[in-house]
Amino acid sequence: MQQEAAQREREELQHVQWRPRAVSGWGVPQLLWYLVFLQPIITEVHLRRRNVQFLFIRFSAWQYEGTDKLWAGLVTTLCEGIRHHYGALPFSVYSVLGNKPATRQACCQSEWHCRRRVCLGLLALLAALGLGVGLLYLSLGGHALGHGSPNGSLLKAFGGAATTLSGSGLLMAVYSVGKHLFVSQRKKIERLVSREKFGSQLGFMCEVKKEVELLTDFLCFLEIYQRCRLRVVLEVTGLDTCYPERVVGLLNAINTLLSDSHAPFIFILVVDPSILAACLESAGNMKGTADNGYLFLNRTVTLPFSVPIMGRRTKLQFLQDAVQSRDDLLCRDITRKPLLPGDARGESAQLLAVQTQAGAERGQGRIDAEAAQRIQEALFCLHNEHDCLYEYVPDNVVSMRRIVNTVPITVRLLQQQQQGDFGGPTPRQAVAWVVLANQWPCRLSWALQCLEDRQQTGGAPEGRARLWDVFRDNSRELHTMTKALQNVLDLDGDPELFERFLGADFPFTVAEAQSLLRCTVNLDHSIRRRMGLIRAVSALKPPSPPKSPARDAPHAAHRTNSASGAPPSGRASGQASEGNHAGDLAHRGKLWPVACALFHPGQSSPGGP
Repeated sequence: MQQEAAQREREELQHVQWRPRAVSGWGVPQLLWYLVFLQPIITEVHLRRRNVQFLFIRFSAWQYEGTDKLWAGLVTTLCEGIRHHYGALPFSVYSVLGNKPATRQACCQSEWHCRRRVCLGLLALLAALGLGVGLLYLSLGGHALGHGSPNGSLLKAFGGAATTLSGSGLLMAVYSVGKHLFVSQRKKIERLVSREKFGSQLGFMCEVKKEVELLTDFLCFLEIYQRCRLRVVLEVTGLDTCYPERVVGLLNAINTLLSDSHAPFIFILVVDPSILAACLESAGNMKGTADNGYLFLNRTVTLPFSVPIMGRRTKLQFLQDAVQSRDDLLCRDITRKPLLPGDARGESAQLLAVQTQAGAERGQGRIDAEAAQRIQEALFCLHNEHDCLYEYVPDNVVSMRRIVNTVPITVRLLQQQQQGDFGGPTPRQAVAWVVLANQWPCRLSWALQCLEDRQQTGGAPEGRARLWDVFRDNSRELHTMTKALQNVLDLDGDPELFERFLGADFPFTVAEAQSLLRCTVNLDHSIRRRMGLIRAVSALKPPSPPKSPARDAPHAAHRTNSASGAPPSGRASGQASEGNHAGDLAHRGKLWPVACALFHPGQSSPGGP
C-alpha cells in the first residue's frame, strides 16, 4: 500500500505544479492559520486527485476483551491514533474553531474561502481590547496627574468593561483549546463508558457519534490542506480470541463507521474465518441475522483475501529465520567455553569450582558439545532443501516456531536416554518425530494407544514392525469413533501426507516409536487417555438375551460331558434328568437363575468331578 501511494504521488506530480503541504515541523503554524481563518471547499479538482496517503493504526481486540463494549475500544484507538499522528494542537484548534468543508455547485477553482465572521469577530475583540486598554490608560494617567474628574471615572468604567468583555472572549477561546488539548477524545469516551448503566443512556451513542463525525470532518479538512486523499487503515487482530458477543459488537461498530460512503476508513480483519463464523452463529443477539456466519461475512467484507500457500523458498527462509532466532538462545549456553581459573568469578562460583572435580567438568563439557552438535544437525534438517522434511512443516509461522522450540529439548532428552549408545534414533529422526507429533497428534496418539493395548494383552508386534502398519490395522476402529473424537481429529493435518510420512519417507518402527515416546514433549498425553477410555467402553459387549433352558439343556449337558472326558452313562442320564427338571421349572417361571448357574458353558455338572 505504501508503494502504491508513492507511485500514485509521482504520477500526480507529473501533471500538476503544486506540492503536498507538510503537517509537521514548520508546517504547523501554517496549518493553524488555515484552521482559524480559512474554510476548505470541496472542488472538482480535489475529487479528481488520485494520490493517496495511508495512516496505519493497529487495534488488538484482546487488549480490550475485559471491557463490556469492545467497539468503544475501537473508537478510542482510532481517535488516539489520529491525534498522535497529526498532533494534539491542530485537532484541538479544529475542535474549537474549525469549520466543516463546504461543497459548491458552481465551478470554482479556489479551494479556500476566507471566514469573514471569524475575522470580523476577532478584529472586533481586538479593537474592543485595544479601546478598553486605551481608556484605562487615559483614566489612570489623568488620575496620576491630579486631574480627577467625573469624566475620568467614566472612562475608567468603560475601559474596564471593554477590556473585561474582550479579554474574557479571548480567554474562553484559549481555555477551550487548552481543554481539548489536555482532555482527548479517548478520555471523554472512557469517562462515558465508566459511568454506571451507560448502555441505557440515550445521549451516550449521540456523544460518540459526534466525536466520530468531528474526526471525519478533521480528516476531510486535512485532505484539502495536504492536497491528497487520506485513508485511515485499521488493522484489527486478535478478534478470534474474544467472546462471541464482543465480536458481534465490534463488527457492528465497523459497519457503523463504514456506513458513510465518504468515510475515510479501511478495516483489515486478520482473523480465521471459520472461528469468526462460529462466533456469529453462536451469538444470541444475531439469531435470524447471522444463522449462517459465512453469508454474513460475505455481506460485510468487501475484499476477501486469503494468504496463499507458501512456496518452497519462502518456507525454507522462514524456517531458517526461526532456527537462527532460537540458536543463540538455546545453544549459546551449551556451546560456551568453560571459564579459566584466572577469570573473575563470584563467591558462589568459586565454591562450586572447589567442590566439582576436573574430570566431571570435562565429561559435562563433552556431553554439552555433543548435544550442541546434535541440535544443530537436527535443526539443519528442517530448512535443508535437499531433505523432504520441510514439506511436512505447516505454512504457519507460529507452528514453525513451536517445532523449532521443541527440537532442542527433544534432542537433549534423547541424548540423556541413550547414555552413549549411538544405536538409537538419529537427530533427523528426532526432528521428524517432533513434526509428526505437531501435525498429526490424534492419529499418532491412536497408533500409540493401539500399540500399548496390544502389549498389555500380550500380543505386541515385533520391534521391527512399522508404526504405519499398526495404524492401518486399527484405522477402521478409529473411523467408528469420529463422532466422539471430532474435536481431536480437527487438530490433524492432511491424512494423505500422514500416510506418505509414515509409509514412505519416515517409516518409524515400533522400537523407535517407543524410544522416542519417552522424550516426546509436544504431544498431549490426555488424547491417548481419552482414546483408551473410549476404546475400553466400546469393547464392553451387552449381555446376550436369555434363551429357553429347555432347548439349551441338552447342549449344555453334552458340553459338560465332553469337558469331563467320557463320563458313565448313568451320570449322563442323571444330568439329562436334571436338565429336564430345570426346563419344567422354567416353564413355570421359576428358578431360571439356578438353571443358568447349573448348566453354564465351561462349568462341570453338579454330579461331575
